[in-house]
Amino acid sequence: MDKVRLQIFADHCAAAAESMAYTLYRSAHSTFVKETEDFTTGLTTPRGQTYASPRDLGATWFVCLDYRNVIERVDGYEEGDIWITSDPYSGFVCTHAPDVHLWKPIYHRGEIVSFAVGHIHNTDVGGAVPASLSRTLTEVHQEGIRIPPMKLMSKGEINQQVLDMIWTNVRVPEQNWGDLKAQIAALNTGEQKVLAMIEKFGIEAFREGLEDVLDYAEQQARAVVRDMPDGTYFFDDYIDEDAPGGKPCRIALTLTVRGDSLHLDFTGSDPQLRSSLNLPTGGNPRHALIMVGITYVLYALDPGILLNSGLARCVDGVLPEGTVVNPLFPAAVGMRSLMCKRIQGLIMGVFAQVAPHRMAADPSSGGPMVNVDSVDSRTGQRVVACINPMPGGAGGGPADDGTDGSGANEGFLKNTPIEISELEVPVKILRYGLQPDSGGAGCNRGGLGAVLEFQVFMPGTRITARNRDRTRFTAWGLSAGRPGSACAFVLNKGTEREVDLGNTDIVSVDPGDIIHVSSGGGGGYGNPAERPVESVLADVRQGFVTQDAARADYGVAIRDGVVDEAQTAALRAGMTRTNAFYTLGQAREDFEKVWTRANYDRLTEILSSLPVHWRYFVKHRIFELVDGLDDRTGDGGDVDRAFAALMRQIPNLAVEQRQAAE
Repeated sequence: MDKVRLQIFADHCAAAAESMAYTLYRSAHSTFVKETEDFTTGLTTPRGQTYASPRDLGATWFVCLDYRNVIERVDGYEEGDIWITSDPYSGFVCTHAPDVHLWKPIYHRGEIVSFAVGHIHNTDVGGAVPASLSRTLTEVHQEGIRIPPMKLMSKGEINQQVLDMIWTNVRVPEQNWGDLKAQIAALNTGEQKVLAMIEKFGIEAFREGLEDVLDYAEQQARAVVRDMPDGTYFFDDYIDEDAPGGKPCRIALTLTVRGDSLHLDFTGSDPQLRSSLNLPTGGNPRHALIMVGITYVLYALDPGILLNSGLARCVDGVLPEGTVVNPLFPAAVGMRSLMCKRIQGLIMGVFAQVAPHRMAADPSSGGPMVNVDSVDSRTGQRVVACINPMPGGAGGGPADDGTDGSGANEGFLKNTPIEISELEVPVKILRYGLQPDSGGAGCNRGGLGAVLEFQVFMPGTRITARNRDRTRFTAWGLSAGRPGSACAFVLNKGTEREVDLGNTDIVSVDPGDIIHVSSGGGGGYGNPAERPVESVLADVRQGFVTQDAARADYGVAIRDGVVDEAQTAALRAGMTRTNAFYTLGQAREDFEKVWTRANYDRLTEILSSLPVHWRYFVKHRIFELVDGLDDRTGDGGDVDRAFAALMRQIPNLAVEQRQAAE
């Protein structure tokens, strides 16, 4: 197709996917789907490559999702079939059990010409905890029912046995059934729209168009990459802890830009964990959840780029087996969304070196999804519902402040109106809004985090707050901008019964208890002393920044709503200037005084020489032994000495190492 006709065709495809999304959105049952919009719809080629997805509805992480690995597991399709899976290890399309994926073949004159696809995140699919997800879980078997690829509908008729299996294993089956029917309706809408496109363009033009939109997205992506300077770039980042009360979890990325191609090497990332933070990719560097950050970068540099699987063709790389980015069965993976968000920030961070002055600082990415498991006193029925996502602020950028409350890689998550939360869940919302002083100071301020306080009234209520993080290592600033604030999770804040819950993600509460949740702010961009005084004053007047913070962070003195120009000039003249490219925060700087890149490189070499099932244990023991050393050098020798001591304590470890080498 010529480019004009190709753009028209691409717009028709996107509109079809958008229509699917509207169908699902308007007919879904659970709050998490109909309000938060954690779902996807899409259209794929007969080979499973996504060529169309909505831009304004649902989760935006999945534009490069490839269904090939589940489509090819089916021996034969018939018209009216719909297939289902929720098993993270069956083709690595589904990535944790609550994400139920459906796909439907679309026929034209007896031939499959496309698939209608999509997923919803079910609030609960059974398992060890309400809402199914917690970092405390250690294997995938604890995370709810896992459905291998199987036929949900045959020639338009529902398979009741599959439904009975699902309903037997989930906590609120009527909620899951309502959402599943909405999914089926969305696939049927996709089928209708594809057949309408074939009628409009003709079958041959339709087939050619599918390949052309993928090829064109690839061409656009490669054009963006060609404008980048060739070279090798490194960045790493951390999740606060790799298990409840554990050690920091490191994710490392070496990016190589060469010509029009990108090579991603995640060597140096932590071994797979005995918690649910692992990201199941099957080792595919073009996996949809690895590609999210790449998609954001490419789209930021070229907003006209087509969003489909063609983008991924410019990427290859290494995701080492047995690590957090390529775990082996039966590793728990339920909290993979937190790992995914940290990888997105990691990718943004490394590309900040590639395209300086064009990328934003780090988004917070540490606020949780707040779920309540309780009983409705009016009906006596059990309630398991998400009352609100708590995404943090976006990072400040070269031209603008970061988005407040829900920005950057979490911007697709919609908030739930308080009236709906209180109607559907037995809680009272006491406070919901933006958190002052949470955005990292900068010439362009980081976006503010959000704060939520609510009271519970029923005994036996349990709160799950999945994706809790950023209480220690906060969002980093860029180009001398400062880090964002930390997140918080507190029970009965400001009372004698106050408990700081840290990164805990499940807690039982009693009637009258009050939960306080706040997400962190995004990192700032640029020197805070260069922020226009009028912008600081506007922030103070709107309640985004307090007068004390305006003085301490920006050197702006405000009295009675007016800037004291003389004192401001004196304050700014005395502010410390820095040329730091990244501002990582005191907690991370202190940690990396011990855990230098050289120490981590040596740790990676040692762990990769061991069987997978030894690595997590050995990492923790080496951390403990290094912490006990009096004369640390940071050159890798600290890790060697710690490992030698561990080998003396556990003699059979040497045998395991030799066997792994053989």
